Amino acid sequence: MSGRPRDPRSSRDARLALHWRILIVFAGTVLVWLFLYQGPLLGRDYDRPTHVARAVLTTLLVVPLVVVARRLLDRRPWTGLGLPSLRTGWRHLLLGMACWLVPAALGFALCLGFGWVEVSVRTSPADALRVAALLVVLVFLYEALPEELVFRGYLHRNLATRLPAWQAVIGQAVLFTLFGFLVGAATSADRLLLFFVFALLLGGFRVATGDIWAGIGFHLAFQTVAQLFGDVGAVFDVAGADVLGVLALGALPFSLGWLAMSRLHRDRLNWRALTPDHVA
Repeated sequence: MSGRPRDPRSSRDARLALHWRILIVFAGTVLVWLFLYQGPLLGRDYDRPTHVARAVLTTLLVVPLVVVARRLLDRRPWTGLGLPSLRTGWRHLLLGMACWLVPAALGFALCLGFGWVEVSVRTSPADALRVAALLVVLVFLYEALPEELVFRGYLHRNLATRLPAWQAVIGQAVLFTLFGFLVGAATSADRLLLFFVFALLLGGFRVATGDIWAGIGFHLAFQTVAQLFGDVGAVFDVAGADVLGVLALGALPFSLGWLAMSRLHRDRLNWRALTPDHVA
């Protein structure tokens, strides 16, 4: 086979460039969350207007960060990040939501049916629906879109250009868990484990579907319901919240959701595949 020998320095420089790109975007993302959650602008206390402000500002800061990084650091097309238009991605969005909501509904039914959990409404059904609708928007802007775009979009894609798919999934999961620790969202062992398993699952969704819309849908459904039945929503009193969280919000949706996704896209799953830079 003829051709010029490969310069080992070019390969080494490319790896260093990749590491710097990942570090820059990861650090920028951490700084955005720290600024909005612990910075002087909005303070640390929670109320609904502050939640709205944080959600809007997160998307307004994180999306341009990824756009600039993709254009100036990667010099690659936006399409490589796995966020096609909603016209193309809505089916995967709904599939991701269904992968969480259907098993979660089963979990709720089991918890309520066996008496492990009791739920009572603090306010009117109309007010509960209003809060739920608002949380869908806030979770999308504050968590589902920006976190998926950074971790399963930008960071996963860059890792996947050098590593097999399974290693890229683990790599972004480690970064997501570190992110949770640094911003104060995952400081206990159980929260760190949740962040890591959650990120593994969403990374698997990215490999299975080829984009991040399914992960956005799963993330959106999970966080919205978890906040609605928690202190953020403040519309339900839940007795047995630990059982509800472990079984209905976590174990069943995570396991059955992945089982459904992996079977539906089994022909696409290739854990050893690399995604070269030139592939959009």
